[in-house]
Amino acid sequence: MRYEMRGELEQIVFPMRSESPARKDDLWKVTCFELFLAIPDQPQYWEFNMSPSGDWNVYKMDAYRRVGFREEMSFEQIQFKARKDASEFVLSAYIDLNPLFEEEQILEAGMTAIIQTKDGNETYWAVKHPGEQADFHLRESFTIDL
Repeated sequence: MRYEMRGELEQIVFPMRSESPARKDDLWKVTCFELFLAIPDQPQYWEFNMSPSGDWNVYKMDAYRRVGFREEMSFEQIQFKARKDASEFVLSAYIDLNPLFEEEQILEAGMTAIIQTKDGNETYWAVKHPGEQADFHLRESFTIDL
């Protein structure tokens, strides 16, 4: 998967690059890119967090919004690269999903981003926001079929 941002990047808060990228919590408190995955008609889902710092995490939930919330330990790391220049930011990830799903498994996905600006605002980006407020955990926002 690939996330791209263009424009006035100097207005965005990017976390400092980690010398030793690792699994960390609360990455969403600053600019962060996320992937949500679920099996159709099953309540459980997974949340992948990738920070421009290189830090990451994967969580599993048994149902909507932290029911049975826990780190998904099937991953020792996530392979992704973040690149930024004056006018473009790109985060590219390759995630081997074999630890979670069978090869032919159909999945529902939601690609999201939390962008924090230097003036203290947070914006929430998704392919679809089905509710009145941004809520990446709503299954109706998992609009990409894989």
